[in-house]
Amino acid sequence: MYGNLRLLGVQCNIIRAAKCFGNFTIRNACNPSKLNCNYVASLKNFSVNSKPYNFEKLARKMATGPSTSSLPVTDIKTNKLSYEKSPYLLQHATNPVDWFPWGDEAFEKAKNENKLIFLSVGYSTCHWCHVMEKESFENAAVAEILNKSYVSIKVDREERPDVDKVYMTYVQRTTGGGGWPMSVFLTPNLEPVYGGTYFPPEDKYGRVGFKTLLSMIAKQWEANHEELGAKAKASINAIQRLTAQSFQTTSELDIPESDTIRKCTSMFLKSYDKTYGGFSDAPKFPQPSNYNYLFHVYSKDPTSEQGKEIFESCTHSLKKMAYGGIHDHVSTGFARYSVDSRWHVPHFEKMLYDQGQLAVAYCDAYQISKDDFFKEIVEDILNYASRDLSHDLGGFYGAEDADSYPTEKSKHKKEGAFCVWEYSELENLLTMKHNRFRYFDLFCYHFDVKKSGNVPPQYDPHNELTNKNILGCFRSYEATSTAFNVTIDEVKEILKQCYDVLYEERLKRPKPHVDTKIVTAWNGLMISGFAKAGFVLNRSEYVDRAVKALEFVNEYLYNDTNRTLLRCCYKDDSGNISQISTPINGFVQDYAFLIRSLIDTYEATLDCRWLEWAETLQDTQNELFWDEEDFGYFTSPEGDPSIVIRDKEDQDGAEPSGNSVSVHNLVRLSAYLNRPDLKDKAGKTLTAFAERLRQIAFALPEMTSGLMHYSDSLPQIFIVGHLDDDKTKALLNAVRECYIPGKVLILVDDPEGRSEFLYKRIDFMGKLKKVEGQPTAYVCRSYTCSLPVTDPEALKKALDVESRKKSSS
Repeated sequence: MYGNLRLLGVQCNIIRAAKCFGNFTIRNACNPSKLNCNYVASLKNFSVNSKPYNFEKLARKMATGPSTSSLPVTDIKTNKLSYEKSPYLLQHATNPVDWFPWGDEAFEKAKNENKLIFLSVGYSTCHWCHVMEKESFENAAVAEILNKSYVSIKVDREERPDVDKVYMTYVQRTTGGGGWPMSVFLTPNLEPVYGGTYFPPEDKYGRVGFKTLLSMIAKQWEANHEELGAKAKASINAIQRLTAQSFQTTSELDIPESDTIRKCTSMFLKSYDKTYGGFSDAPKFPQPSNYNYLFHVYSKDPTSEQGKEIFESCTHSLKKMAYGGIHDHVSTGFARYSVDSRWHVPHFEKMLYDQGQLAVAYCDAYQISKDDFFKEIVEDILNYASRDLSHDLGGFYGAEDADSYPTEKSKHKKEGAFCVWEYSELENLLTMKHNRFRYFDLFCYHFDVKKSGNVPPQYDPHNELTNKNILGCFRSYEATSTAFNVTIDEVKEILKQCYDVLYEERLKRPKPHVDTKIVTAWNGLMISGFAKAGFVLNRSEYVDRAVKALEFVNEYLYNDTNRTLLRCCYKDDSGNISQISTPINGFVQDYAFLIRSLIDTYEATLDCRWLEWAETLQDTQNELFWDEEDFGYFTSPEGDPSIVIRDKEDQDGAEPSGNSVSVHNLVRLSAYLNRPDLKDKAGKTLTAFAERLRQIAFALPEMTSGLMHYSDSLPQIFIVGHLDDDKTKALLNAVRECYIPGKVLILVDDPEGRSEFLYKRIDFMGKLKKVEGQPTAYVCRSYTCSLPVTDPEALKKALDVESRKKSSS
């Protein structure tokens, strides 16, 4: 490089630059080991080995990650997304489409030029988003239409769930369905004209192609934009009215009756798939909120016929998922969903929010059943999150992609390429032998491996899985042990050895892209998974991991001055944590999920600093999101003019809604902190959703579980003793063995010890004493207690009785 340049910052690794250019020299750089992508835009041109290059284009290319393109840097066109940090937006930074990020610059351009906005919403690990990019957004003919007739905006739904919510509501209500990529045409005033999801590039199969659609809508806008604008305004006004009507309440509390719980449970049991498990037809999503709710109902009457039916449906479903192809048996962790009803053919992307919630669901199954199968799955999930979705400083990454390059020489990615196997490949790799059979034969039997592959063609629309095998077991360990006349432990050991071989082979394949965006809400879910596992399994390393992640959030995603959260932060090219110039403020899910993780981490550590922070965040959530008129929490804070509908999430889907989790948090914190005002807000939130709960509680299982907590005062467990006393630990171990949803666990040591914060809130704690100098447990409701116990077995009996009570609050 010629000339003396002073390069600032630490973002782009010089090794990456060297791969692009070969040998070159940097002189007078303040940090000679790094290049920065954000501060070099003014350095337009430079030379490498006497060849001219455009520095700005180099920086943008490097920011988007490795490319298989052989084009020289100067031939790569970039758009305004190249200045973003979202991995999804950066994936589109070199599209020929003149993309803008969501913001005033794009809005003003649309108004000034009187153009429609084409809004495309997706996320970086979305398979069909990749398909539409490859087919349309990398297509010069499509780009020409978009650039001429539209202002094109890309939104990462994981960064801006508020934008996604507004237009997904429109798409769902006008088309009857939704999903990603989401494609919506907006007026310059951000009102939707037309919307859908994925569009193929050309007309085929009787379906209009994307190019045709773009041309048609552009012509309509040009010919009669006033009429289209009026219809769009009417459409958004109608949705605003429906949204407002959905949550209109009176000033009186209106708590749904217990019949709501009966109907919800009945709906789940009627929809249960007795063969393959789960509570829906294909496609099947894990939806851990379903298990949280059902296990809660089970705990109230586990020996009844309904209790037994719930236990069977939940444990069977969780086992079928764990045996299925949705579970990555080699690299561990769970995929986002299964496209078939057998949990066999996954949509291969792995989401952090699924790992965190499933860890809790499998912990609950283990606590209830004492079946080590479920414990092993918990360990499997947490191994994946620790190994593949963790930043060194403690935060968790958002997701791992479904698509990857089959080989280093491949030019195109394929869905599932990292995960699937050909029969001959497995035969060549699994050469180990038992004295009576080949490991390969047992492996093929267990996972139904076939020479021609085991993926039905109807689940392979792009023929990417031809002759491939997805590892899904439709039998069990027991069936395989019987077939090969070995013990179950031997089956597991043989499979483990096979997994080890295949994992090493996988490491030779190009790895799927990991979205290294660190989202506060999803970190909250994963922290709860680690904290719950640490407590239930008595594994200190899991608790430590939860604490490390909370410390990360406190450092990088929390403003201590105004007590607010940010939505996300990012890993830069050097591995450091970075932030965009105008950080995105947290949404209600970020607060709700993190507050829950703080309560869960308190339970696992009995360290009151986590409860203190939970209270602070709950008060902030109430200030920013609470609806004083109609109750409940809005998704986004007030004051963003680009959000044309300020809505409330009313469904527990892949993630629970922020309102549902908030009901749990408010009831739990009220019991921990002796704050009746928080329980009052829980009641008002239930009031806001009362009609929804009465009509279709099946859509809100997490909130229906919260309704049960609200109606029953929570069991309180006070343990008087020092944490380093073995007898105190024995009493805590007794609590670990009992499944008690919503329990309030408090360590009572001394007013100036670990419990000082709670002593200031709960006068009652000062009355609790040791019995005969021994660590003692008190099991209470609303500070009315049963007789104190010092024996762990006696405590377990008291907890079993108390957990089934239904006491009026």
